Amino acid sequence: MIHPRNILIAPIITEKSSDQIASQNTYTFKVSINANKIEIAKAIEHIFSVKVLAVNTIRMMGKPKRLGRYSGKRPDWKKAIVTLREGDSIADFEV
Repeated sequence: MIHPRNILIAPIITEKSSDQIASQNTYTFKVSINANKIEIAKAIEHIFSVKVLAVNTIRMMGKPKRLGRYSGKRPDWKKAIVTLREGDSIADFEV
């Protein structure tokens, strides 16, 4: 089993994700590309002591980048949108 701290990489705090926290009680995280929905839900429940209702994941493709004549690509990553039970919240996201 993967350690929960290795599954969750970073929270994603944008204007859109802040609106989703207020209206739908959903939180957005950057997660390990190999993690599945069940592992993500268990990691969030373990770390933040909340009840997860649903997890939606999105594979984000890395953008192509150039430096002069050399071209490359940023790495691919995975985003998870997590819906929590009514009344639960994660204090780190509160602004």
